[in-house]
Amino acid sequence: MLTPVILSGGAGTRLWPLSRELYPKQLLALTGQRTMLQQTALRLEGLGSGSPVIVCNEAHRFLVAEQLRQLKVQPRAIVLEPVGRNTAPAIALAAHAALAGLAAETADPVLLVLPADHVIRDVPAFQRAVRAALPAAQQGRLVTFGIVPTAAETGYGYIQRGAADGALYRIARFVEKPEPARAAEFVASGEYYWNSGMFMFGARRYLAELARLAPAIAGACEAAFASARADLEFTRISRESFAACPSDSIDYAVMEKTSEAVVVPLAAGWSDVGSWAALAAAVEADAHGNVTHGDVISEDSGGNYLYSESRLVSAVGLRDHVVVETKDAVLVAPKARVQDVKKLVAQLRERGRYEHSLHREVFRPWGSYDSLEAGVRFQVKRLKVKPGAQLSLQLHHHRAEHWVVVAGTARITRGEDVFLLEENQSTYIPIGMKHRVENPGTIMLEIIEVQSGSYLGEDDIVRFEDRYGREGTKT
Repeated sequence: MLTPVILSGGAGTRLWPLSRELYPKQLLALTGQRTMLQQTALRLEGLGSGSPVIVCNEAHRFLVAEQLRQLKVQPRAIVLEPVGRNTAPAIALAAHAALAGLAAETADPVLLVLPADHVIRDVPAFQRAVRAALPAAQQGRLVTFGIVPTAAETGYGYIQRGAADGALYRIARFVEKPEPARAAEFVASGEYYWNSGMFMFGARRYLAELARLAPAIAGACEAAFASARADLEFTRISRESFAACPSDSIDYAVMEKTSEAVVVPLAAGWSDVGSWAALAAAVEADAHGNVTHGDVISEDSGGNYLYSESRLVSAVGLRDHVVVETKDAVLVAPKARVQDVKKLVAQLRERGRYEHSLHREVFRPWGSYDSLEAGVRFQVKRLKVKPGAQLSLQLHHHRAEHWVVVAGTARITRGEDVFLLEENQSTYIPIGMKHRVENPGTIMLEIIEVQSGSYLGEDDIVRFEDRYGREGTKT
C-alpha cells in the first residue's frame, strides 16, 4: 500500500508578509483557488494511494484539519510536532504513524513523502515518476526525486546521478548549493538534478536505516511516539521525548550515508516557491511580465509581482520589483533582494512585534477575528463564527465586551442566561462574567466586538469548557 506523507511544517519567513509563523505558505492559496497543502493532497488522486499521514506544527493543527475537510480527505493521522526538529525526525514520526495498528509480519507500507509547499504544474508527469519509483521502494531502495534542472540555480542542492539501476539511477553524491559557475557546469553536464526534498521508501526500511545511521534520532522518535495519545482528530506525541531529539534533515541523516539511495528524474514544472521571485516565476504573467493579484493597476511597469489583499496597489515605472500589501503590512523589494526578506522577519521578532507571527485577521478553529481598530483602553474586532461552531465558555479579568450581531444568528451564554441575538441586536458582557458565543445557524455569524478595559491582551482569558481541547491555552 502506498501511504502519502505530507510534511506541513515551515516558519513563514520567506514569503512574508503574506506568510507568517502561524500561517505559513502551505496554508495559502498562492497559485490557484486551492492552498498549497490542498494542491499537494489533490495531486495524489488517481495513484490508488491510501489515506495520507500529515505531520504539522501543533499551532497549525486546526487550519490543516479544516483544509483537508474542505477536500473531504480523511487522513490516516495528523501527527503534531510539539517542536521543530527538521525532516528526518518528522518522517520517522510519520513512519510510526503509518505502521500503527499493523502487525509486524504485514507488508511494509511504502511512504511517498511530499512537502506541502511545492508547486507541480504537470501532475501526470509527477504521477508517472511515482509509479516508476514504486518497484524500487518495494525492493528496499530509498528513492528521492531529482528535478531535471531548467537553469543554473544556486538556491538548490544538487544530486549527481551514478550508474543506472533499472528505470532509476544510483546516487553518486549530494552537493550543497553551488556557486553560479559550478551550477552552470552541473546543468551543462546533464548528470545533475535539483534536490526536491521528495522521497519514497518503506516505513520499516526507513526506520531501520535511521536506527543504523542516526540512532539518537531513531530512539528519540520511537520513545516520543510510544506515548502518543489521541486528541480529537490529532495524534499528540511526547513533547519531552521529542524535544530531546537531535535536529537533522533526512539528506544528512540518511540519504547521504546509505548505500541504497537511488534517484528518479522528474520534469514536471516543479518549484519549492522558496521566495517571492520563485513564486512570480511559478505563476503566469501578463504581456508586460507582471504577475498581479487583487486590486492592482500599473503604468509603464514590467517584470513585477504586485499583490493586493485589502486595498488598491498602483505602480508607475516600476521594474523587476515585488510589492505585497496585506491588511497590516506592505513589502517593497527588488526581485534580486527578496532572499533578504527573512532579515526583516528577524527584525520584527527582535523588536517584539506581532507581524512576524500573526496576521491582523487571526484564525481559530471556530472561525476568525480581525482587529479593526485599537486605542487606549479600547479595541474593536470583527468575529466570524462558522455554522455550528462555538467559542469556549470563558471570562476576562480586565476587559468588558459589547457585541453587535451584523450577520446571522448568535446563541449567547451570559452568566446563567442563554438567549438568541439576531442581526442589529446587541448585548454587554461585564468584566469577570462567564460568557460564550455559538452559531446555531447555517450561515456565517458576524459580530462586531468592542472591548474596553485596562488590559486587552489575548492572554486575559480563563477557559472553563472548550470543544477543541484548548483549556488553559490561548489559541
